[in-house]
Amino acid sequence: MSSNLAFAFGLLGNIVSFMVFLAPVPTFIQIYEKKSTEGFQCVPYVVGLFSAIMWIYYAFLKPDTTLLITINSVGCLIQTIYICFYLFYATRNARMQTMKILLLLNVVGLGLIVLLTQFLTEGLARTSIVGWICLVFSLCVFVAPLCVVRQVIRTKSVEYMPFLLSFFLTLSAVMWFFYGLLLKDYNIAIPNVLGFGFGVVQMVLYIIYKNAKKVVEEKLPEIQCQIIKIEDQEIPELKEQIIDIVKLSAIVCLEILPGVVPVVVPCLVDDYAVNLDREMKNMPSNETMKISN
Repeated sequence: MSSNLAFAFGLLGNIVSFMVFLAPVPTFIQIYEKKSTEGFQCVPYVVGLFSAIMWIYYAFLKPDTTLLITINSVGCLIQTIYICFYLFYATRNARMQTMKILLLLNVVGLGLIVLLTQFLTEGLARTSIVGWICLVFSLCVFVAPLCVVRQVIRTKSVEYMPFLLSFFLTLSAVMWFFYGLLLKDYNIAIPNVLGFGFGVVQMVLYIIYKNAKKVVEEKLPEIQCQIIKIEDQEIPELKEQIIDIVKLSAIVCLEILPGVVPVVVPCLVDDYAVNLDREMKNMPSNETMKISN
């Protein structure tokens, strides 16, 4: 009975994990349309390829784990396609950096793990060591979304955390947890407890912040209208204040300078004020603001 349930959960895990593997497709469609990687990082796909190969290696050492081989074989194929696609459109520096990480992790690192476990260990000890390595890397993969969670809390925007991806990651963690639990394989079950926890946190954050951006966008037109109204109300007042200042300065000048003829200067000031008033009525609002400043 437990073996049948394990097979059912493993089959469902294959289906959900396949959908998770296809999640980055929109990103690569965008790269193809723009013919540029635009600063996207290839490290997650390199690590994903390493993790998939390690789980295949572990499945060959452990009996009754065929469903691990099937999904991770598909994962290896998809991650390899992503990496090749990235390398084709990446800049020279990004391409060289990706090749270094790829060779260091998936050739040197993987080769050392296989050689050391094959020649220095045997039987259950080998399976246990490889299982622990898979467990650690799975935990690292599940901890990675913490960066996205931090960004969501800081920006109050879920733009870079799609709900469907979080949902399928959580569902995948549930399926593989019960698969490992029914097989009594805790190397499979334990990492998915953490995966389930992070998935729930991401979905809760999505529900909290999903309307935050919409509220900001709705308030922007109202704020702009208020600014325009304030400017329309203040411009006549500013023009009157400027005219009053010109008149006041002329009166002050008359008091300070005794040689000024009192009949001519006020007339000139009044004419200047009238002309200024006419010009400012015909002047656009931005230029009026500049004069007032």
